[in-house]
Amino acid sequence: MKKSILICDDEEGIRESLKLILEKDYDLSFVSNGLEAITSIKMAKYDLIILDIKMPKVSGVDTLREIKKISPKHKVIVATGYKSPEVVREVAKLGVNDYVVKPFNIEEVKDKVRKLLL
Repeated sequence: MKKSILICDDEEGIRESLKLILEKDYDLSFVSNGLEAITSIKMAKYDLIILDIKMPKVSGVDTLREIKKISPKHKVIVATGYKSPEVVREVAKLGVNDYVVKPFNIEEVKDKVRKLLL
């Protein structure tokens, strides 16, 4: 049985990229904002969440806070277009497992996902 991943990113191109990278090995679900992610997490079980940090309405950091309230043990990879020390510290405090920087390095994404889902 394939492991399941929820991908939350407001950019369709990023969701499509992650689909191409991961669809062969994992069951994927997609949402385009933090509110949809929170709703999905309440309704289904995911083995991993890939979460964009910079999104309109509800930021990735606020979404991460809610995810950790709902299920503190959820594994989360943060996706960001910029690796600022402030963001890294903030998400580390919230219990993120790893992060990837956009544009993605395909092998890096595959490797980080594989390691977290062993």
